[in-house]
Amino acid sequence: MVDFSRGLPPEFMSSANTPFSELLAAVAPDALPPRRLQESAAGLGIPHGTTVLALTFDGGVLMAGDRRATMGNVIAQHDLEKVNFADEYSAVAFAGTVGTAMEMVRLFQFELEHYEKIEGLPLSLDGKARRLAALVQGNLGAAMQGLVVVPLFAGYDLDREVGRIYSFDVTGGPYEMTDFHADGSGSPYARGALKKLYRRGMSQEDAVVAAVQALYDAADDDSATGGPDLTRRIYPSVAVVTDDGYRKLAEDEVRTVAESVVTARRDSPNGPTASLR
Repeated sequence: MVDFSRGLPPEFMSSANTPFSELLAAVAPDALPPRRLQESAAGLGIPHGTTVLALTFDGGVLMAGDRRATMGNVIAQHDLEKVNFADEYSAVAFAGTVGTAMEMVRLFQFELEHYEKIEGLPLSLDGKARRLAALVQGNLGAAMQGLVVVPLFAGYDLDREVGRIYSFDVTGGPYEMTDFHADGSGSPYARGALKKLYRRGMSQEDAVVAAVQALYDAADDDSATGGPDLTRRIYPSVAVVTDDGYRKLAEDEVRTVAESVVTARRDSPNGPTASLR
């Protein structure tokens, strides 16, 4: 526990450009997750999150994810939330080792909040992506032992007045993606669906439908991805970020879209077709 009886430690006042994880290591190392494992994680029963995606639309960016977590061939959780609030104008989702990912998301949220409190203004969207990249890079040792986390980051750029998407590799390399992207085990199928359904300048309503259709296709071909579960009333997580800020869609909004998609698939199991021209 940090002693604040004599005011803030000097590390707090000089930490605006220091990764939040390094600040914690200096003043409260017990708040960090263990950095080393004594054995490989390959044989451990650890839940993994699967498919997440993001796409831009006219006025912002949308992020969505399925709800399934798996341990090998076992479904570990049916209703995992993979899409998370990052700050007022950004969202972060994850695929990979659930426990490590949730801790990374928590540290990222605290880091963005800490920076804004110290500097009095938020980071740029590029700056946020670089901070998340530093957290991914810090997890490289664990990733080499099997605890891989692949985040997906998206937000609304107030300067450019557009939604933007960032993907990361396991070493922390950030890459800005154009129009749409997906990560996780079902991502090849989700990206394939979005290639056919995505249109630049599409409305937010159409973007939600495209995201749910893409996640349905991912679940159709990837056993680790969960589709809409009408019996349990479990639907994909969907959030949008616009100039009004972050908003997670209410369950009823997503349920209406999911039910219409499932109904349409009864007549057309492979989903909507794209025009040849």
